Amino acid sequence: MKKKAFEDQSGHKLLKNLGFVSSGSHARNRRFGLLALLASLFVVGGLVLRAGAQQADGNPPGAVSAGGKWTQFTVVDTMTLAKRVRFVLPADNANGPDDAQITLFCTNGKLSLADFRPNARLAPPNRPGFWGQPQMEVTVRVDQSHSNHGWNWVNGHFLSMDKGTTREMIGAQVFKVEFATPRGPQIAEFSPAGLDLGRVASACGLTPKKP
Repeated sequence: MKKKAFEDQSGHKLLKNLGFVSSGSHARNRRFGLLALLASLFVVGGLVLRAGAQQADGNPPGAVSAGGKWTQFTVVDTMTLAKRVRFVLPADNANGPDDAQITLFCTNGKLSLADFRPNARLAPPNRPGFWGQPQMEVTVRVDQSHSNHGWNWVNGHFLSMDKGTTREMIGAQVFKVEFATPRGPQIAEFSPAGLDLGRVASACGLTPKKP
């Protein structure tokens, strides 16, 4: 019995020295620290799973589907409380962030800008706008209709679409843009169908119209 008691005491002392056994307030503090660590791990794990789910859906954090191939991004300015919303439509053959896309920029329920950003270098502007601003003449197809438009040429990076064409585009099944590049004309193809028009009306004040 004495030998067993000695072994029990020795084992207890060894465990205590290794940190597995504590007593008094030290034990309570250790348990509290362990619970805090586990809680932190649960929070971090939840955030990781949430980010992973968003990546699995194909959308980065802060993005939601707006129907069809459209993605919606919403930000509220912490200083002015202005609500800024973007609707992004990639080209049909898009494979990355540098591919052609159309973006609608809206602020406090109104359209601020609709831009067409090609995946190729733009040729120089080929006509002046009403105020003398540089423009590029493009040919646009909306379903079975086509027309020519002068879109503002912005630093050679993108073209600013007119509001009328934008309204035609959001209600179309097929949308194509022929634009000029240094190597000749190119065509970007889009499929706007499936867009939640209620979202666009609320965020941008836009309604579709027939060409």
